[in-house]
Amino acid sequence: MGLDGARSHDERTTATPRTPMPHPRPPARVPFDLAAWASAPRPEADPGVFRQDHRQLDPDRAEAAKVPTWPLLLRAGLNAVVGWLAYVYGVEVAKYGTTLIGVLPTRSAFVAVSVVLTLNVLVAGIVIKVFGRMGRWPEVWRRYALPLLSRTVTEEVPAAEEEQSEAARRRDPWAVLRQGGAGVAAGRLDGEAVGDVDYVRIRRAWESAQADPAFLPAFVEQVSLRGAAAFAHPSEARELPGRAERHDLLLGQVRLGTAQDVPKNPLTHRSAGFALDPVVLGTSLLAVGPAGTGKTARLARPVAEALCLQALAGTACAVVIGAADADLGPDAWYDVVIAPGDPSSRYGLDLYGAAQDPDEAAARLAEALLPDELTARAETARTALQQMVGPFHAAFGRYPGVRELRALLAGEPESLEALVKGLRAAERLGSFERDLEHREHQRGRADDPGALLADRLALLDRPAFEGAFATDGTGRPPFAMRVLDHPLRVRVKLPERSHPEAARMLSRLLVGQFVQAAGSRGDRSLFAGLVVDDASAALDAGIVRGLQRLRGANAGVVLLLRTLVDLPEALRAPLFGAVGCRAAFPGIAPWDGKLFSEAWGTHLVRETAVTLAPDTSGGIVRRAGRLGRKALSGTTAQTESVTTREVERLRWSPSDLAHALPAGHAVVSLTAVSGEQVPPLLVDLRG
Repeated sequence: MGLDGARSHDERTTATPRTPMPHPRPPARVPFDLAAWASAPRPEADPGVFRQDHRQLDPDRAEAAKVPTWPLLLRAGLNAVVGWLAYVYGVEVAKYGTTLIGVLPTRSAFVAVSVVLTLNVLVAGIVIKVFGRMGRWPEVWRRYALPLLSRTVTEEVPAAEEEQSEAARRRDPWAVLRQGGAGVAAGRLDGEAVGDVDYVRIRRAWESAQADPAFLPAFVEQVSLRGAAAFAHPSEARELPGRAERHDLLLGQVRLGTAQDVPKNPLTHRSAGFALDPVVLGTSLLAVGPAGTGKTARLARPVAEALCLQALAGTACAVVIGAADADLGPDAWYDVVIAPGDPSSRYGLDLYGAAQDPDEAAARLAEALLPDELTARAETARTALQQMVGPFHAAFGRYPGVRELRALLAGEPESLEALVKGLRAAERLGSFERDLEHREHQRGRADDPGALLADRLALLDRPAFEGAFATDGTGRPPFAMRVLDHPLRVRVKLPERSHPEAARMLSRLLVGQFVQAAGSRGDRSLFAGLVVDDASAALDAGIVRGLQRLRGANAGVVLLLRTLVDLPEALRAPLFGAVGCRAAFPGIAPWDGKLFSEAWGTHLVRETAVTLAPDTSGGIVRRAGRLGRKALSGTTAQTESVTTREVERLRWSPSDLAHALPAGHAVVSLTAVSGEQVPPLLVDLRG
């Protein structure tokens, strides 16, 4: 139903493409094995672990694996020799003891043999338990003997048995359809090339059909008619051109790199694949790092790719905001590409987000128009804009365009006269007469917020933006944020080079609209994801408060910043508290690292202190020997004292974050929507 609704939605407000063009599926580099992919093990794991084919790590084995090879083998060999000697000596002692008490010799050979065997087993068991533990024989067996034995056995298995076991491992990916009475549909899918996007999309449609048995015939008919293209996205796209990252769409995960095997990382994540999914993105993510450290290429683009794939599978909607030259994927990835300032752009932007309440729409627009240094006047500016937008909407049934709103705020007589006539015609003049009178009294004063807003709107009333923000149907079809309940893929290209201040206003406006629209959705079955390549101008106090509400709305935001200094100081700490996931890239400033360090807190570490002191023990002979040694070598004999204790230390200090991170890495902490937290991980993002 959601897909059909997206296709039939009002094109003027949703900017859904009128004539969807199918994107041809690019030739795969290797054939996609659906059965192997669908049946691959996906064990339960902590957030951030790429679960497909993940192998759980035994903490005891991990600690034992830290011992180098030669010390481990030497220790095992020495314990084996000593254990053998102890075994031989122990058996002899045991035999002698039994002889003394009269058990041996005996007339019964059976009793004698039984006693000897029992003594051998008992002594052998004690020796193996004691010396095997000290020599770590189980670790030697697991690390060296078991792999060798396994390899030898594997070589002896006939090829036919291998094929049978492989076939048994790869289950029928459409077994659930056959068991549910859709065998005809499963048979049609068996004969087609089905990708992971198709599989997840059809499985999701099947789950919807299972909710009501009346939908089962329609499901079978659709699959029988269209095969793997059944229930396709409105764009008819079934794959992304140039797809590069490794995804597991069954879980919505995208693998970004590998958690490093270092003491700072938890044992459960060391050497495991690092991935993001809606479970952690639902708490929003803040990434800070200078330009060129890989925030866009290794974080923003893979997440955008994952959200677009999930949209094609019918599980998410994606909005990606960044400069026109930011590498956030080709235009073919997206259904709607909005480029204010580009005459060739097919779609425009609804400055009011298609809000149903004029006061709400005016409030969000006012906050976006004001620069950071004028946020103290936000309340009066909001009231002034509401006093114009509300009457205009009541008079003409639509919101004012940029030029119309600018004229009203500036107090142009012709515009005000036309507004009064429209209100009289709509018989609504009495409701808004006080607002108009108040604006009339404010006009011309030094603190008139209307003049300030009119000056700010002038930045959007430029020839380059002609038709980009039209509300009367004469410009380009405007995109509105209220369509977040459809699996759309939206890319907004901001004109940061040609109109930087206008780009800042649009960025703040779009993020604010997304937070409002995502939190007020009636249907939250789709994950709503927003990626902002440069969020330095996109945040204000209202947006930061709204980020916390997204956790329960199945939505999340990925915010990228070059430095926290770009934000007002009053926003930095609240922003860290509002997001659940944080990422620090190499080269961040120490003052940025301080906030990360404080947010990640401390943990207990075992600290060893070695103290050296002059040796004064012993009698006259030892003292004379020490004096002779000092006279000959010039060194003083010392005693060594070792103290071990647990102390609290920062997980990552500001200095480590600023200077010790290697290139291509990042330190990332995660929080799941359920509240489960993962401490900061050192992750290699270079594939």
